[in-house]
Amino acid sequence: MRMPLFRRTKRWLVPVTGLLLFSILFAACGENSPTILNTHGPVAAQETFLFWVILVISTIIFLGVEGVLIFNIVRYRERPGMEAPKQIHGNTAVEIAWTAAPAVVLLIVLVFTVRGVLAVAPESQPTTGNTINVTAIGHQWWWEFYYPDYNITTADSMVIPVNTTIHVNLYSNNVIHSFWVPALTGKTDLIPGHDNTKWFVANDPGTYQGICAEFCGTQHANMRFDVVAESSDAFNTWAINAKQAATTPAAGTTAAQGEAIFKEQCATCHGIVGVTPKYQMQDSSKVCTTTQACLLGPDLTHFGSRHLIAGGVLSWDAQSCQPGPDLMTKCNIAKWLHDPQAIKPGNDMNVNLTQDQITQLVAYLLTLK
Repeated sequence: MRMPLFRRTKRWLVPVTGLLLFSILFAACGENSPTILNTHGPVAAQETFLFWVILVISTIIFLGVEGVLIFNIVRYRERPGMEAPKQIHGNTAVEIAWTAAPAVVLLIVLVFTVRGVLAVAPESQPTTGNTINVTAIGHQWWWEFYYPDYNITTADSMVIPVNTTIHVNLYSNNVIHSFWVPALTGKTDLIPGHDNTKWFVANDPGTYQGICAEFCGTQHANMRFDVVAESSDAFNTWAINAKQAATTPAAGTTAAQGEAIFKEQCATCHGIVGVTPKYQMQDSSKVCTTTQACLLGPDLTHFGSRHLIAGGVLSWDAQSCQPGPDLMTKCNIAKWLHDPQAIKPGNDMNVNLTQDQITQLVAYLLTLK
């Protein structure tokens, strides 16, 4: 008897296909990936609860339908000598049941959905306890955060105290963005010409990853930020320091040379309080109502206290950015200054710096704490 040519291939096709599909699924589960299943605030907890409700209902329906299908396939499969099944017109009771059952299920889902929407709506923001206002400004492609109560502007990292209501005003003067911190709060769009707000609370200290959840251009996937939740004392210490002007480096030092380069080549797009003429952080959100009025790049007054660059594309630490022969290979600030377009194509930063100028600028930026 001749063996089928692809018999062995067909035998392994199903398990191999299954393994490939599962590998794609598990590839999306990274250790540092943000997730709605590990929440640290009441808003995210409400949204996660709704997710589980819908998942459980969907699973029950799936198992029920597939169970009935498999039972009928096995129980009523064709056997040798069987007569053709009798054709009937229909069953009114069954038809009513399968019409009413989905309506009941959708009604249950609707009740839980409306309950969740009302619980996290701006109108449900707590009226007791402390509240901090933050304006989140979506740029292409990075995030700016302005604290009107403190006259503080920062970028890439939103610092907040734990167990405090954070009221966020969302603003964009370019395209639609979407503010999302999976562990703390859901997605809310930043729409040009339309005021959107949201609120959330961080129950636990930690650093939580945020992302833009609306396609906003070629570097949409590289528009990330961090929410750093600290104790009230730590936040107050940060706020007091963030309100101060930048420290002036000692004359004749490498950092002082870097300050001169900044004034000459960078001050057009970046602001540093005490360095950039007529620039004050407290003016940034008040004047950032048109494309012409906004700073093209992030405020750098306290850049040295932050550890993300260019919308979270790179991170850095002071130890790897000390002057030396390895600066250009180990320090991400130096890599960014050397060729920002290679790291984040299409961004607004175009520079032409020598290696010595990069070394001097890095030394200066490290002093801005």
